[in-house]
Amino acid sequence: MNKKRMPTSQDPKPLAPDKVDPCGTEVSAQELIVALCRKGVQQPLKSFPNTPEGHREIVRYLARKGRLVRVCLESTGVYGLDLALALAAQAGVEVMVANPRAIRHFAQALMERNKNDRVDAGVLQEFAARMPFEPWQPPSRPALHLCALARRLEAITDLCAAEKNRLHASAAAQALPAIIRQDLERSIHFHQRAAEHLTREALKLISSDNTLQLRYTLLVTIPGIAQTSALRILAELVMISSDLDVRQWVAYAGLDPREYSSGTSVHKKVRISKAGNRHLRRGLYMPALVAVCHDPHLRAFYQHLLARGKLKMQALVAVERKLLHAIYGMFKHQQPYDGSKLYPRPEGISPCQPTFSTAEVA
Repeated sequence: MNKKRMPTSQDPKPLAPDKVDPCGTEVSAQELIVALCRKGVQQPLKSFPNTPEGHREIVRYLARKGRLVRVCLESTGVYGLDLALALAAQAGVEVMVANPRAIRHFAQALMERNKNDRVDAGVLQEFAARMPFEPWQPPSRPALHLCALARRLEAITDLCAAEKNRLHASAAAQALPAIIRQDLERSIHFHQRAAEHLTREALKLISSDNTLQLRYTLLVTIPGIAQTSALRILAELVMISSDLDVRQWVAYAGLDPREYSSGTSVHKKVRISKAGNRHLRRGLYMPALVAVCHDPHLRAFYQHLLARGKLKMQALVAVERKLLHAIYGMFKHQQPYDGSKLYPRPEGISPCQPTFSTAEVA
């Protein structure tokens, strides 16, 4: 999802279509299936192990002097990360990491009735050949490490919350043996220590990089964003290409509105697309919830939307988008948070009066 720009005379001349070979690679935990069309001739499907040696074999298989290979992968988490990095580092090879939803809809448009790894590799090759190709820009190593730490921290936080719920339930049942409660308490203590350790490592990583440290410092100036939320939001934002604009940030987070209407009879409610990074959306939720209670400007914006007839959840999502716009401007201009630039605060708005409970918007 790279920002479009007008070509200049300094840009390299694009290769002719007959110099570009489309390739699709289906990634699984153990196997990589490659579908390649070389010089207009469909090559037999090849299988490689999903190992460092298998990645090197794929690079040797694809790279050809004087030809550009465009490889399309699905965004499948860590299983395809090492392969994407290896391909992106090879001259003459471009990598596109496509949204799985786009690939699924493309397969439906092809009237593909079957789904397996070999079929999916062919669909990915067709996607690379027919659809606009947007080369993937590999994130830096600190960004990759920070994102991995933050997502593990998020998972451990969820595990700890689940164990606390089980402990609360077991405490209400006298028939359960005491060893169950003791084991749950040990599990909670273990996960809390793990979360503290990961948090220290993430902060150490941020302090070792000037850009990350500056952005973290800017984030914590926003009312509602403290250490935990700042780590989670920063870890997702550093994975975004630096040439995207704020509207593309919103689309990346899946917070862009999705209209569904047809003719004069079909007019469904406008909802957010959710076709984006769920970790970033989740990271913005609690800061938005706190901001509408403690930041006078965002609270005024929230109340303005309620006065226009918006539902509480719709208004809260709009506050999330406002926060993302604010973060974009703060990072771009390297300035701390200033709520007056988002929305003026009218007289009579109390910054600390809550308007809803967490249960109402969950």
